[in-house]
Amino acid sequence: MSEQIIPAAVVEKANNAREADLKRDYEALGEQLARRGIAIDTIRDKVASFHIAVPSWGVGTGGTRFARFPGAGEPRDIFDKIEDCAVIQQLTRATPKVSLHIPWDKADPKRLKQAASRFGLGFDAMNSNTFSDAADQKLSYKFGSLSHADRAVREQAVEHNLECIEIGRDIGSRALTVWIGDGSNFPGQVNFARAFERYLDAMRSIYAGLPDDWKLFTEHKMYEPAFYSTVVQDWGTNYIIARELGEKAFCLVDLGHHAPNVNIEMIVSRLIQFGKLGGFHFNDSKYGDDDLDAGSIDPYRLFLVFNELVDAEISGAGGFDPAHMLDQSHNVTDPIESLMLSAVEVQRAYTQALLVDRTALEGFQDANDALMATQTLKAAYRTDVEPILAMARLNGGGAIDPVAAYRAAGYRAKVASERPAVTGGGGGIV
Repeated sequence: MSEQIIPAAVVEKANNAREADLKRDYEALGEQLARRGIAIDTIRDKVASFHIAVPSWGVGTGGTRFARFPGAGEPRDIFDKIEDCAVIQQLTRATPKVSLHIPWDKADPKRLKQAASRFGLGFDAMNSNTFSDAADQKLSYKFGSLSHADRAVREQAVEHNLECIEIGRDIGSRALTVWIGDGSNFPGQVNFARAFERYLDAMRSIYAGLPDDWKLFTEHKMYEPAFYSTVVQDWGTNYIIARELGEKAFCLVDLGHHAPNVNIEMIVSRLIQFGKLGGFHFNDSKYGDDDLDAGSIDPYRLFLVFNELVDAEISGAGGFDPAHMLDQSHNVTDPIESLMLSAVEVQRAYTQALLVDRTALEGFQDANDALMATQTLKAAYRTDVEPILAMARLNGGGAIDPVAAYRAAGYRAKVASERPAVTGGGGGIV
């Protein structure tokens, strides 16, 4: 049996105080859904099997370009991070895998596997880092990495990605996510076409090193850290990359990597339609790549994204198997609490999308009845599915209210007393 960090008695006590009310709410919602022809237990079981990977870097306090204010009990290394991730999984039962970032999380693969298996965790996609310089690297990425004008810099970046693949093979990962900060800050600084061709050439070398059962995810981002141009700036360029590289290459959609008001759900639909949707980095934003908690700003947009995903799931879209991961920067909240709530919000959007009357929706679409089509979506979105989510957690051994159980356990105070305090002052994410 997997080790549990939060004492079982704490979770049991928190659940006992809420279980009777939850059962009444679940039964009431079940009756309501039955009138709509929906079996609540079927939805609950689907939700229980829907998982979201936790980013290792997300359990530390983030920062801005200007400053970082460390929180109490900051993880000192990947092994502390794994313990924090284990708490999230224990209480939500929604996050059984951790996504590592190299070189931040570089460690002996055997130790990594042992640390994760201790808590029943596995590893999701590997993430390479050529957007900042490691302490021991020979050449700088200040002016780019995979698209750099200097071949030696490009080769160094390729070797780093190949190393990530090797580490991933040893710990059971089956995907590599590549995001680069390459671009320019001034007109004329780079030649757009030549920079993109250099990038594609470098990515072909990385792609050639993929095991047969692996996937390669590439991310697009409109701006930051480059503010005039970025090499992989939008989903169209990302799609070109995936098509150029081959059948194991897919596009990863980060919800914060788009201009305000971009129709992200339509991008998702297009990538599904042409077999190149690889997965997601879930977060939320108001202005740019804010990396806020998922569903904290625009939960309806998150629902609309999942409306497309469930539609593809039901229709049996070819090759449809997207990866789901959180990618957030927690600057003013406890990262564990934020990640727990974000995992729940992603599950909530999935649950609501499962409630859409798709027969009715298709009928309204074919009849050009715009009002009733959108009301069909709203009917699902307005449904309070919290009893389904909570019951799935309870049945899986988690907490009815994860944040309440977490606070009752005093985990943050405990690790704050064990882990040395970190001083602030520097900018950037952890």
